[in-house]
Amino acid sequence: MTDPVDRAVITTRELRRTFKSRRGAVEAVAGVSMEVTRGEIFGFLGPNGAGKTTTLRMLATLLPPSSGAATVAGHDLLRDPGGVRERIGYVGQRGGSDPEITGRRELEFEARLYGMGAREAARRSAELVDALELDSCADRKVKTYSGGQRRRLDMGLGLVHRPELLFLDEPTTGLDPQSRAHMWIEVRKLRDSGTTVFLTTHYLEEADALCDRLAIIDHGRIVVEGSPDQLKRAVAGDVVTLGVTGAGQAVMDLVSRQPFVREATLDGDTVRLYVDRGETAAPDLLRLLDGAGMELTTLAMSRPSLDDVFLRQTGRSLRESEGAA
Repeated sequence: MTDPVDRAVITTRELRRTFKSRRGAVEAVAGVSMEVTRGEIFGFLGPNGAGKTTTLRMLATLLPPSSGAATVAGHDLLRDPGGVRERIGYVGQRGGSDPEITGRRELEFEARLYGMGAREAARRSAELVDALELDSCADRKVKTYSGGQRRRLDMGLGLVHRPELLFLDEPTTGLDPQSRAHMWIEVRKLRDSGTTVFLTTHYLEEADALCDRLAIIDHGRIVVEGSPDQLKRAVAGDVVTLGVTGAGQAVMDLVSRQPFVREATLDGDTVRLYVDRGETAAPDLLRLLDGAGMELTTLAMSRPSLDDVFLRQTGRSLRESEGAA
């Protein structure tokens, strides 16, 4: 049987980071404790400002924690940051490539920084150009790259030394749908080859499609953790959303008392209900509201999503949070 310690590539205990501002101390990360297993894609899902990037930068040794402890790739984060750096790759939101040189030269230069000789660096760069499908642009200046090509080059720079753990901070922000789908394929290939991937995202679909496990983080704290399926199963049944105009509270008071409604929330003119069977609840709701003389503007039914999980845990929708950001 595998030792649990050997299975964990990241373990944190009450990791915190506080920044000073003119208004006083701001706790960006407020006590994160978690474990990431070797060979999985682990995700941090949350809105902008939730503490995702700050946590990632601490684990990648780019930002010292204010308190707490962590072990990353078998090395103590505080006592042996050099050992951590040797075993991880990091791809930030903005990347770090030089627009005036070619992608191939960037990869070779990065390889030389990790101690490879010229021949080995050229061979490793060629491997990454092929693996990340950069053949068509590898010998052009980076400033001519599309967003998807530049992002794949960034990933290559993080992988050049064959790290056992790769950090990806918002890897698909700003990419078109085709480039995003391509990036998802590359991330899955990394997991399948044995690399552990820790990514941050505020895209619900990305977390659902990619992550073996994820943690939803809000205001610097992990509010819930598990696989996407486990988290969605916790929101049992179907979701029925009622749109009303100016009568939200009256509708809420009426429908929340019905025996088939497990849970109900009100957000302005939107009433969201969690029911066992949406196909039977919807007609009952229509008859109930019609009998009370109340009119709906919309009625929608869906299976629980990660946004429903986020809403249930934080009291607000992640989609709406991002739309307002």
